[in-house]
Amino acid sequence: MNMGLFLRRGFPISITTLCLVLFSLPVAAATQNQTVCLQCHGSQTGRGGAVVKPWQESIHAENGTSCQDCHGGDPKDAVNAMNPARGFLGVPKEIEIPSFCGRCHIGIRDDYLQSAHGKALGHGGPTCVTCHGSHDVKKATLDIINEKNCSRCHTYARAAELKAAMEQTEKRIVVIEERLKVYKGEGVDTEARGKALFSARNRYHRLFHEVNTAKVKAESAQIITELDKIQRDFGNIESERQKRKITGVAAVSGSLLAALLFYLLRKTYD
Repeated sequence: MNMGLFLRRGFPISITTLCLVLFSLPVAAATQNQTVCLQCHGSQTGRGGAVVKPWQESIHAENGTSCQDCHGGDPKDAVNAMNPARGFLGVPKEIEIPSFCGRCHIGIRDDYLQSAHGKALGHGGPTCVTCHGSHDVKKATLDIINEKNCSRCHTYARAAELKAAMEQTEKRIVVIEERLKVYKGEGVDTEARGKALFSARNRYHRLFHEVNTAKVKAESAQIITELDKIQRDFGNIESERQKRKITGVAAVSGSLLAALLFYLLRKTYD
């Protein structure tokens, strides 16, 4: 709606009416973007409404993963929102949780199921939500391995060993990532090194659900060897950069010298 056009043509719009129209536009848009799941649960008190705020602050919400992406159903139809015919799954049973989450996190599901945690599924072992929560899911980092979380089921000693081994790897990955960003910004070809880092980082992430201390230490050592190769290769990049600088300085110096000679020759003939 062009308000300037209405005002220029003399339509009798009061300031109050104008404010109401303007402020109602974003609200209407926000309401349209809300699923019926959020509208219904958001209006509830107690257990039904308790899931909304944690989800809003989660990595799922940040990435655009909403209620229907996990629980199914029709997010646009209040009548059929929880209709199994529309794909509604509801809340999974404890033993179904890994498969429920694994529809998106396929590799992670497989890693979990092969671990001691996964093998204890249905027999008192932890599921995805035990460590990550159900609606307040945060971005997974090494911080999730801590005494408060792990000691709910067992002593923290083994988990602390696993975390220590992985911390060294993570620090190296972060350093290499930052250097590659700098080189890429300077126009250096980083494709091969980037692929090598991607492969090493994927191997590292596969260790997050591994609870075998010896295996984590051995894998971490191998990954660090791969990262060492990338870091050693930075020496070649530095040599290339140095050559470019020397070539650039030589080119500029040559141009300045040529300009000076040209100037002196003109002065001589003048």
